[in-house]
Amino acid sequence: MDTRGRLIAGSHNRNEFVLINADEAGTGRIKSVRELSGQTCQICGDEIELIGDGELFVACNECAFPVCRPCYEYERREGNQACPQCKTRYKRLKGSPRVEGDEEEDDIDDLENEFDYGSGDAMGPQLVAEAMLTARLNTGRGSQVNGMPGNSELDSSPPSSQIPLLTYGEEDSEISPDHHALIVPPFMGHGNRVHPMPYPDPSVPLQPRPMVPKKDIAVYGYGSVAWKDRMEDWKKRQNEKLQVVKHEGGGDGGNFDGEELDDADLPMMDEGRQPLSRKLPLPSSKINPYRMIIILRLVILGLFFHYRILHPVNDAYGLWLTSVICEIWFAVSWFLDQFPKWYPIERETYLDRLSLRYEKEGKPSELASIDVFVSTVDPMKEPPLITANTVLSILAVDYPVDKVACYVSDDGAAMLTFEALSETSEFARKWVPFCKKFNIEPRAPEWYFSQKMDYLKNKVHPAFVRERRAMKRDYEEFKVRINGLVSTAQKVPEDGWTMQDGTPWPGNNVRDHPGMIQVFLGHSGVRDVEGNELPRLVYVSREKRPGFEHHKKAGAMNALVRVSAVLSNAPYLLNVDCDHYINNSKALREAMCFMMDPTVGKKVCYVQFPQRFDGIDRHDRYSNRNVVFFDINMKGLDGIQGPIYVGTGCVFRRQALYGYDAPVTKKPPGKTCNCWPKWCCLCCGSRKNKKTKAKTPKKKKSKQRETSKQIHALENIEEGIEGVNPEKSSETAQMKLEKKFGQSPVFVASTLLENGGVPQNATPASLLREAIQVISCGYEDKTEWGKEVGWIYGSVTEDILTGFKMHCHGWRSVYCIPKRPAFKGSAPINLSDRLHQVLRWALGSVEIFLSRHCPIWYGYGGGLKWLERFSYINSVVYPWTSIPLLVYCTLPAICLLTGKFIVPEISNYASLLFMALFISIAATGILEMQWGGVGIDDWWRNEQFWVIGGVSSHLFALFQGLLKVLAGVNTNFTVTSKAADDGEFSELYLFKWTSLLIPPTTLLIINIVGVVVGVSDAINNGYDSWGPLFGRLFFAFWVIMHLYPFLKGLLGKQDRMPTIILVWSILLASILTLLWVRINPFVSKDGPVLEICGLNCDD
Repeated sequence: MDTRGRLIAGSHNRNEFVLINADEAGTGRIKSVRELSGQTCQICGDEIELIGDGELFVACNECAFPVCRPCYEYERREGNQACPQCKTRYKRLKGSPRVEGDEEEDDIDDLENEFDYGSGDAMGPQLVAEAMLTARLNTGRGSQVNGMPGNSELDSSPPSSQIPLLTYGEEDSEISPDHHALIVPPFMGHGNRVHPMPYPDPSVPLQPRPMVPKKDIAVYGYGSVAWKDRMEDWKKRQNEKLQVVKHEGGGDGGNFDGEELDDADLPMMDEGRQPLSRKLPLPSSKINPYRMIIILRLVILGLFFHYRILHPVNDAYGLWLTSVICEIWFAVSWFLDQFPKWYPIERETYLDRLSLRYEKEGKPSELASIDVFVSTVDPMKEPPLITANTVLSILAVDYPVDKVACYVSDDGAAMLTFEALSETSEFARKWVPFCKKFNIEPRAPEWYFSQKMDYLKNKVHPAFVRERRAMKRDYEEFKVRINGLVSTAQKVPEDGWTMQDGTPWPGNNVRDHPGMIQVFLGHSGVRDVEGNELPRLVYVSREKRPGFEHHKKAGAMNALVRVSAVLSNAPYLLNVDCDHYINNSKALREAMCFMMDPTVGKKVCYVQFPQRFDGIDRHDRYSNRNVVFFDINMKGLDGIQGPIYVGTGCVFRRQALYGYDAPVTKKPPGKTCNCWPKWCCLCCGSRKNKKTKAKTPKKKKSKQRETSKQIHALENIEEGIEGVNPEKSSETAQMKLEKKFGQSPVFVASTLLENGGVPQNATPASLLREAIQVISCGYEDKTEWGKEVGWIYGSVTEDILTGFKMHCHGWRSVYCIPKRPAFKGSAPINLSDRLHQVLRWALGSVEIFLSRHCPIWYGYGGGLKWLERFSYINSVVYPWTSIPLLVYCTLPAICLLTGKFIVPEISNYASLLFMALFISIAATGILEMQWGGVGIDDWWRNEQFWVIGGVSSHLFALFQGLLKVLAGVNTNFTVTSKAADDGEFSELYLFKWTSLLIPPTTLLIINIVGVVVGVSDAINNGYDSWGPLFGRLFFAFWVIMHLYPFLKGLLGKQDRMPTIILVWSILLASILTLLWVRINPFVSKDGPVLEICGLNCDD
């Protein structure tokens, strides 16, 4: 082997030889001696081939696991696209076809430069030598051609990753004379390795093994950077980078499509640098048949309507036309509901990587701060004990205590809530350390102590049993104190309540009181029983004055946004209802895996968790769990632009709530392959030549960019933030921001801080004064609060509207389903309360439909995707389905009573068509249950309650919304409790009369009467009438089966019908009887047949 006088380094264990210390500029390319290696593929056993420059093909640049090119390309095309040894995703090598997920490198059009191996020829000898010596410290990263890094690699390499030129015969002024060269360590060798050495374990010291131990180091002269002190410093820096990577997003804010930031000094095998979450697309064996059935169902629907329209029923034309119109509406509704589920996905998070990245041992946590909002209004309807449990679960969450602040909004200004929160803060001093010491779940004491399970499972601490008993006793005493407060609050004094110092309670008049803020925990001096710091707990009650519009829950949430921005200003917000406690103590970390990922998090506006409930009966009679929506519909939306906001259990990015546009990112490069000619790819439009088709970039104006320009002109307004320069402050920019956010300089300044934080030199008293100002009644006047900023006003379902506005600004949301449910709440389980809950949701949808924010005509030209728009349209249109649904459920009874039917005599073709339609409907449901993990019971309960709610709550919401929006008339449907039973799920059998019960009750009675009449008519008319009867009976039984849970709710636990329902039944039965007499179907349609009986009656 000709070495040309150069030094050879090698290892038998690594099966490699490397040439180093080249001294000729013209022959400076470092070559691996492959002749003695004999590499074979570890998958198929074939010999690994040579690449163009005479070196072995290396598939993985991290561990160099021996794989031949056919196995490499097969793994990328058909397998999991990762190295079998180190599990690192395979990067695309030159000459290999593209697969989904490949990235464009250095903005070079691959079709122009992909096979340009001669790019180094144009470089001079000096440049070639410099290129050779500026290799990265961790060998094997990046693409190299002919042994040289690419141009982009040279340009992007930081100074710390470059090796200076050798200094043979010349002294370098930067190198002190006492630091002489050593042989380059294996991990710093600037040669191409067959097996690049991975990053060494810093915990294992390298044993010095010099060949000539007694030789003076000075003899070697100068030659590399491998002297001892610099090497130790370099290894120390590498060790720090392995433990944590700072959260610094790119200038474009990250790309949710998978673009990764690069750091030349950081090995890719570092676990802390891996993505914090990943998508899990559904297996093709599940999703492909599902999509095929959807397309087939569309075709069948087209044939069905072709048949229905071309075959009218002449003797029942009105019934036929009505049924066709209803069926067309149902088809449109199905289309809007079905296609947003075209791309269902699941996600998984990596909490260990989050800790590696942001929680470095021995240093403060770098996790982002989170402000948690809890909203409550009336403590008599929302028990203080339930709110206290929610607050305790928040304070005990598994997250750094200095990063959590809990804000409780009391929109009823009740002293009961204030005192209960004071008691909660005292009990939290014992409860929080107990939870964290023994790592218990859940961390809401009411549900922890009531769960029926072995609480000793996995508990090994000897003091656990003793401390658990003591804690349970303390909690029982805490409950007694809370119940005592509730009992005392039942009798309000004539002059109102007074506080401990004798001053009147400011909230004695609920509709006229000043703003109140009280910090219970988080200030200096208040710690838990073990002396540890506690999260901040703040009580907030915004100002209320007559004559002002307060906007209910949305207004309260916006007040919390402003208060928290002044006091803590966390970059992320979590809002939960007062009855939704944190069931998974790591829920905040789950959300941060999406929000804080530097590569994918910048475009995420919120992370929505599914709602799960306690206290629901096993059969879930009224579909309270709503699992079809949360486990099927929401997964489908997550594959498009993200789930809709459902009002609770949601972590927001504060900047998104401020109405800013999402960060603009470059579109990912088009996918192509090398198997087609370049002209073919260009004709197909999949790739565009950037050189020949240079386009003028569009100036896309966004509020995010405008505001970012104003930051320099408005840096740190007036109070409190270091670095204030009055000369840079622009009055125009300040007025513009104050017009948008309100007249609070401190709050306006906080909106410009993307990463949050409060002024360091501000006193708590000054911040408290500013916080009181931002919750005053008139603060939102002539601002964009409720229009473009914060929770959006204009609907009782402010959640749908708020999420819709964010998606229109180009943001995307994420749906997170941890294995242990993140949040749990309580749901109304009796029929009347459930119907009123659905009524409120439907009323909000009607209000949005009749407003300017209706997704049918709002938000075009923004960032809202079409399938996402279909979902929002469906969410505001579904109450209108109540009219055709009510009519369609009435048709079976009319058909049975009149002897008519909505379809003509069915032919064989029509029979096949109807059967195909029913089979496609069933197949769609079965496949959805399969990939959504939903049981058939839950799916059927959802179908049943869709009919029950549609003919009752949705119908009333539609008329109430029309009266409210068009005529300005507010109508309320009251719920009155009549009776209740004791025992488990007693509320399930609680009957409450409401007018919402009238329509479904009427439908039940007329369909049951219709069945009786139809069967009687068939018996009277003989055998021939049974054939046509079956279609009508099937139609009627379809309605009765869907209304069966409603009937069970009316009968109650003892299977007896309440008196009020009995009265209605008798009344409706009387009306139907009179109608029956009027129709008289047993009489011939041509009139009575008169025959002479043959008897002489005169005799």
